[in-house]
Amino acid sequence: MKTYSVAPAGLTVSSVILGMMRIAKMDNDEIARLVETALDAGITVFDHADIYGGERHRCEERFGEAVRLSADQRDGVLIQSKVGIRKGFYDFSAAHILASVEGSLKALRTDYLDVLLLHRPDALVELEEVAEAFDALHQTGKVRHFGVSNHTPGQIELLKTAVRQKLVFNQMQLSIPHAPMIAQGVAANIAGLDQAADRDNGLIDYSRINSMTLQAWSPFQSGVTKGVFIGDREHYRELNTVLDELAETHKVTPSGIAVAWITRHPANIQVVLGTTTPERVREAAAGSQVRLDREDWYRLFRAAGHKLP
Repeated sequence: MKTYSVAPAGLTVSSVILGMMRIAKMDNDEIARLVETALDAGITVFDHADIYGGERHRCEERFGEAVRLSADQRDGVLIQSKVGIRKGFYDFSAAHILASVEGSLKALRTDYLDVLLLHRPDALVELEEVAEAFDALHQTGKVRHFGVSNHTPGQIELLKTAVRQKLVFNQMQLSIPHAPMIAQGVAANIAGLDQAADRDNGLIDYSRINSMTLQAWSPFQSGVTKGVFIGDREHYRELNTVLDELAETHKVTPSGIAVAWITRHPANIQVVLGTTTPERVREAAAGSQVRLDREDWYRLFRAAGHKLP
């Protein structure tokens, strides 16, 4: 498994993360087998959120019930969760952040979260409230590292005016077809080309400058409302042709190549899997070890419909 150094946090993390948002209806043996497969493949980061599972903390609770990590195993993995989304609104108040983390710790049956992310930007964010919550969580050892999800550079800089802890992770949607944070950069200043529109305020460059690790969610999805692009020859015929060819060359699956495309980027982007199938986990882990050359990386980029002006 390819790993990354997260220097500001003094961490080494796997390039692939196992997301646990779909485990609510799995039985204990299935969840345990999924996690064991991930550990065997070298995955060391497990991603949760307080809202996953239909009812609050449900997926965290299922994980806590099914997975029994030894002391050594717990020390060797990172369990992260997210907070801030409530039914019909977002909430970064200190009271909600603190209460949600307590709920996550209880559900997960752990004394601490390795990472806490603010899930989606709260338009009514009160900076002193976030700072108060983060200070309390850090000082009591209930959260070791902090970050955000779906935040722009400006929103991160705003948080940094009050928050004293380093913000070291940002989870964003990214796949080969859905790559505005990358595609915009190669088409900057090209009038009339939709790809040239800056939708995230230079996030990928900002992240590299500030040593902030990006985590790519929905790595196999073609967009927010569209489905999986792998195998979709109606909408992504050329892309799937290239995926198949490179998969054969590197002796992995097309899903593995989709992972390799993300992990090839020098920003050291982690890939968040949403699968509940052990074999898919192994496929992604194998793909993370493939290093695409520059020409093949750009072949995939162009085959997905992105332009090189």
